[in-house]
Amino acid sequence: MTKPKWKLPQPQVDYRNFRLSKINQDEYKHLKLLLFWPIYFLRYPLIEALNTPERCFPVSCWLDEVIPFHESFFIAYQLWMVCMLAMTLYTLLYDVPSFKKYIKFLIISFSISTFVYLVFPTCQNLRPTQFERDNILTRLVQLMYHVDTNTNVCPSEHVIGAMAVLAAAINTKSLRSPWKLTVIAALMILISLSTVFLKQHSMVDVFAAMPVCMVAYWICYHRKKTDALKR
Repeated sequence: MTKPKWKLPQPQVDYRNFRLSKINQDEYKHLKLLLFWPIYFLRYPLIEALNTPERCFPVSCWLDEVIPFHESFFIAYQLWMVCMLAMTLYTLLYDVPSFKKYIKFLIISFSISTFVYLVFPTCQNLRPTQFERDNILTRLVQLMYHVDTNTNVCPSEHVIGAMAVLAAAINTKSLRSPWKLTVIAALMILISLSTVFLKQHSMVDVFAAMPVCMVAYWICYHRKKTDALKR
């Protein structure tokens, strides 16, 4: 039985010839979408400054009491940004149309979440004050708690980002094989689950992310397919 191989396709664009003066050329103008990333990171301190803990409404539900804390999910939680950046690089190199749709998905969904954070600031009070175990992962979780505040949590951008990666994989031809999609889907589900097992998010935040993802998916993927069928 032969093992499945993950063979990289040929790059669609030769970026070795790119110069900033060529950014408006058809071959390279999609690179402007990369401006999403610095804007995405810069808005965090601004939202944090506006939404002080006193302004935030605590979010939780009964499911949060059933789900236990476990530090092993720290690894999956940290893979979130790695996967998002990896999908950015992969589609940028090997499927430019998918790259455009993927970044637009992120822009739309994170714009919605940012708007919600500003209009309805939320927080969660689920983090454990003491850990049952003392190991490297619990110490890393403590450090994460110190760096990452418990505000601006609903909807969960971890879940939104994970679903964006999955949507891009489903709609990228070279990633559409059953085994590749199975691996990517399992990892994205694990990343989403890590948010509640690390008590970074409530299940309410996870559920709230779903309609945001559906709106972004319809705009970026389904709507264009529907328009093409109408023609």
